[in-house]
Amino acid sequence: MKTLIQDAVIVNEGRSFVGSVLIDGAFVAAVYEEGETPRVDGATVIDARGKWLLPGVIDEHVHFREPGMTHKGTIASESRAAVAGGVTTFMDMPNTNPKTVTRREWEWKMARAAETSAANYAFYFGGSDDNADEIRRLNPTRVPGLKLFLGSSTGNGAMNADTVRRIFGETDLPIAVHAEEESIIERNRERYINLMGEDLPPAFHTKIRNAEACYASSSRVVELADKMGVRLHVLHVSTERELSLFATGRPLTEKKITAEVCVHHLWFTDADYAAYGNRIKWNPSIKSFDDREALRHALLTGAIDIVATDHAPHLPAEKEGSCLTAASGGPMVQHTLVAMLELAARGVVTREQVVQKMAHNPADLFHIDRRGYIRPGYYADLVLVDLDTQWTVQKNNLLYKCGWSPLEGQQFHSAVVSTFVNGKQVYHNGKLIAEPHGQRITFNR
Repeated sequence: MKTLIQDAVIVNEGRSFVGSVLIDGAFVAAVYEEGETPRVDGATVIDARGKWLLPGVIDEHVHFREPGMTHKGTIASESRAAVAGGVTTFMDMPNTNPKTVTRREWEWKMARAAETSAANYAFYFGGSDDNADEIRRLNPTRVPGLKLFLGSSTGNGAMNADTVRRIFGETDLPIAVHAEEESIIERNRERYINLMGEDLPPAFHTKIRNAEACYASSSRVVELADKMGVRLHVLHVSTERELSLFATGRPLTEKKITAEVCVHHLWFTDADYAAYGNRIKWNPSIKSFDDREALRHALLTGAIDIVATDHAPHLPAEKEGSCLTAASGGPMVQHTLVAMLELAARGVVTREQVVQKMAHNPADLFHIDRRGYIRPGYYADLVLVDLDTQWTVQKNNLLYKCGWSPLEGQQFHSAVVSTFVNGKQVYHNGKLIAEPHGQRITFNR
């Protein structure tokens, strides 16, 4: 089946131009620029005048909660929220129950996604103190990378330093790390409990998981990775100080050490705890206004390579309590693209840079096979966006299984019109319109 998306503004590879895209089966067959008149017999024609056509977002950092925490979310539910937000590919983290630290658990996730996922998928493999043999047997064309926790977070204990060094020396896979210094976090926690008691308000989360804890861990792991020549990816960078660890002004293809920022760290500041409370409690924590502005600027300098979500749903009841007891994490995957386009409309970044950080760079960093760009021969993972429409995030338009969003009440000025996954239109005008159509992604290694 052929589909012609006609007369859209195509944003791709640093350019924005009026053109048309021909989809043939699962792939982009041709890209036409303005002035070229495509005539395709038998094609379904979509009039995209006034709309913007982007490569589908690749979110390389999500927690879809299956198996073991399906009361919060499932691969089915969260992948549907993803395609509604223009995310066509996701990479899921290993801290499920059980954790994805054996081939058996990894294969279970792959099979489950094949049955239920609306978006394309891949699953990280978790490093542990006793799964070296499992890691050695991994197929690098099927696994995006390894995930290591250097500080405990949401039930994950910090890894042994000797284990980290051993894994660094034994794998060529990209290594993604959550970097917070546990000893500093524990010291801060004890200090504030002694001062204020255990019923600490949400704003104390930033005081406990502070910038010092982030930098101490990030700087140490970057130094080790640089010394050992490891392909390191530092997840959810949240502080201005950490940005000094990452190269600027260099193309992604020349870097072995890269950095990710999450949408919530670009959107909120610690002043927002007064209004949002635990709804914006994440690990690492939301930091200061100055940190947020520095992270935004780092999108322009190239110190930050990728924008992701760390999508991590919890039930509303699990977000209640003090900053010590409320769950960390929140749902974001349905609103990641529109939030970044909102920042583009405000002049924080350009639309071309949004596409680079959310589609091109994830594809390049992980060497994903034929995704992340609008090119002939590439998979037709596409999102059509209206940049001139006003709407508000409300409970009745959420697709997250947990049923809430930290962005409820937020007004956006762009909306996802249609999402195509492997050439098939799976979402259109507020409705899911196709059965699960995601495929496993592969990596050219």
